[in-house]
Amino acid sequence: MTTTQAIITIAAVVLGTMATRFIPFMIFPEGKNPPEFVQYLGTVLPYAAIGLLIIYCLKDIPSSSTHGLPEAIAIIFIVLLHKWKKSTLLSIGGGTILYMILVQTVFH
Repeated sequence: MTTTQAIITIAAVVLGTMATRFIPFMIFPEGKNPPEFVQYLGTVLPYAAIGLLIIYCLKDIPSSSTHGLPEAIAIIFIVLLHKWKKSTLLSIGGGTILYMILVQTVFH
């Protein structure tokens, strides 16, 4: 990639990022309520995205033998930690660390 191509690529990424950040504020200015459908999507889509991520992460795990055991242990740990501490960041971080330890040491 030449220097000109790199500059054009960076400029396109910056403009795209700025557009996605600023356009919602132009469409829905402060003081104007967004439509009910947009408010509904704002409450539903985060949960849908998490569900899709979970399905995507678990789609290739075989259910036979102990191949899915580290994932199952990590998921149970994440759910219990989240119910106990009610901290998403702690739950995800703790589950990730536990999963990595299980895969690297116990189930290698």
